[in-house]
Amino acid sequence: YSEGSGEQSANKMLPNNKPAGTVVTGPVTAPTVSTTEPNASSTSTSAPISAWRWPTDGKVIENFGASEGGNKGIDIAGSKGQAIVATADGRVVYAGNALRGYGNLIIIKHNDDYLSAYAHNDTMLVREQQEVKAGQKIATMGSTGTSSTRLHFEIRYKGKSVNPLRYLPQR
Repeated sequence: YSEGSGEQSANKMLPNNKPAGTVVTGPVTAPTVSTTEPNASSTSTSAPISAWRWPTDGKVIENFGASEGGNKGIDIAGSKGQAIVATADGRVVYAGNALRGYGNLIIIKHNDDYLSAYAHNDTMLVREQQEVKAGQKIATMGSTGTSSTRLHFEIRYKGKSVNPLRYLPQR
């Protein structure tokens, strides 16, 4: 995935720089190909972009802002008690209220590259280190740490805030 193009890169064949007819006498090993796509066979599950789902229903009332001091995610309006679900499979790495401005916050690690964060929850229904599945109810919407009922939702790629609307399906 390249940040500028919004496209995933396909695996490319590496050139075989040996002349035709060369006899290989040692063990044959596959070349190592480095891609930015997470390895689906790793111990932590991969969350391809097509697998992301909306964490709740409702209107986006505040968009992502890439500028310094801008919104690090999106805010979705809703009603107190409305279901908040995991956007992809993963493990809860934080469930608490110690981060100022986020209220009751849940952070899910999806793989080595991606985290998602769900802030201002009323009730948190998961605990740290718990495995969750995409679509599993993890919290109810609230207004902790903010003035109105909403979900503040972030996706982080390698620790950097990215626009969730680039990952979530069109609706």
